[in-house]
Amino acid sequence: MAALRGPRRARLLVAAGIVAILVALGGLAGGRGPADGARAANGDEVSLLFGEPTTLDPAHQSDIGSAAFSAQLYESLTAFDTSLTLRPALAGSWDVADDGRQIVFHLRDGLAFSDGSPLHAEDVVGSWLRIIDPDDPSLLSSLLLDVRGAFDYVTGATSDPDEVGIRADGRDVIVDLERPGADFPAIVASPTFGIVPEAIWRDGRDIDGGVSIGSGAYVLDQVTADEFTLVANEHYWAGRPPIATVHLLTNIGGRSPVEAFEDGDLDYTEIGSYDASWIRFDARLGPQLRLVPSLALSYIGFTTSSPPFDDDRVRRAFGAAVDWTRLVELGSSGDQVPANSMVPPGIPGRGARSWLPDHDPVAAGALLADAGYPGGAGFPEVRFAAGGLAYAEGLVAELERELGVTVTIEEYDDHFGRLHDDPLPMWTLGWIADYPGPNDFLGVLLGTGSSNNYGHWSSPTFDAAIGDALATRDPDEALAAYERALAAVQDEVPVIPIAYGDGWALSRDGLLGAGQNGMGVLRIAGMAWQ
Repeated sequence: MAALRGPRRARLLVAAGIVAILVALGGLAGGRGPADGARAANGDEVSLLFGEPTTLDPAHQSDIGSAAFSAQLYESLTAFDTSLTLRPALAGSWDVADDGRQIVFHLRDGLAFSDGSPLHAEDVVGSWLRIIDPDDPSLLSSLLLDVRGAFDYVTGATSDPDEVGIRADGRDVIVDLERPGADFPAIVASPTFGIVPEAIWRDGRDIDGGVSIGSGAYVLDQVTADEFTLVANEHYWAGRPPIATVHLLTNIGGRSPVEAFEDGDLDYTEIGSYDASWIRFDARLGPQLRLVPSLALSYIGFTTSSPPFDDDRVRRAFGAAVDWTRLVELGSSGDQVPANSMVPPGIPGRGARSWLPDHDPVAAGALLADAGYPGGAGFPEVRFAAGGLAYAEGLVAELERELGVTVTIEEYDDHFGRLHDDPLPMWTLGWIADYPGPNDFLGVLLGTGSSNNYGHWSSPTFDAAIGDALATRDPDEALAAYERALAAVQDEVPVIPIAYGDGWALSRDGLLGAGQNGMGVLRIAGMAWQ
């Protein structure tokens, strides 16, 4: 869903003990210019441009915009720093059993929610069970399906939450897994696993209905039509954050982000590649331009549970008919690069091979003919949920030219909701890492029964390879298993990876810690004015 890996600096003018923790988790970047003296001297407020969230509930968020909000309000047990190193958060440490089937998280002493009430291990269990609530499961429930009993619970096969392998034992949270999963501490760093108070997990109160008690670095203070205002959590486990008040602006009055930044109304904002192309040469703004690396993937998917894409020959024909690399190079806006694997660069254990379908229009035509549609004759019109893909029209034209098929583009206000509820035969999806592991782009997206397997593809070969990858702690064995999984995807073409994309941002001189780890979420607790 789940980007800057830039230089670190150790010049935060706050208590050294707190800084050491916040810097490790937040990273540092930037310097101070002469125009920022007043703001740096004040040093207790920051204004950022954020998209409007669909929810503030960590268990119910599924888009990166909402995750960016909920991550500030609700902390999990672990967190990734800007170098993608897994760090302790609410859990001070954890142990993994020798067989990898049990994880024991040891919570820090003295944890509290933002209202000062104690945060117990039972709150972790209750918060995580909400993710697989059979009456209202998270769209990212697949992240928990390796937990013993979780699949049966979320599907209604069992109704007793005590049969799920998550339990509290004093200050410990014990997780039992169906299969070895040494990466589970990394998985729970996702904002989905943020810890909520018992008023939510036990009593069923609605976060979006006004519950403002959290476990994160900040508390929601007020909401207006243009802004979400956050204030520092005085009971935060790492100490009060250096910046006391955060203005998350969702409306800048029709101005461009660059204009609002120049006007002094924003201290940090993501910008498009077009603006970055000229800002890098601007004497004033150029030094404030930041590259935002992203562990992100865009891909084409096929709904394999119904015709015509239930036939792998059709899917393989579509994969071979298009020169995907050339399509992205000619059609992207400049901040995307062609993909060659479902696992983006920067993910540890990714490997270096290309898994893109070979471009072979002649073979594509033969495959379609073998499926009963020579030259596209008799092939049904395909509806394509393009999701705003910049080069969708070029893709459609290439498929028509090479295969003689008709593909019609459709757009939906709630693209993700339509994909979840009733996917069209062909669709696109952008995915940002929930955690930096290959399985977040493989088993989570394509495993049989996964809640994020929107094309309903099922492959015993793929599932077995993923199981082998998760069962070993040997990096070479894991890579070999993931490559078997990628080979199954390449052979059967349930999806086609098309692009990776980094981004750009403007960050005010003197604002330290305005860096991301590739998973699309700023850790505002790590920010401070120099």
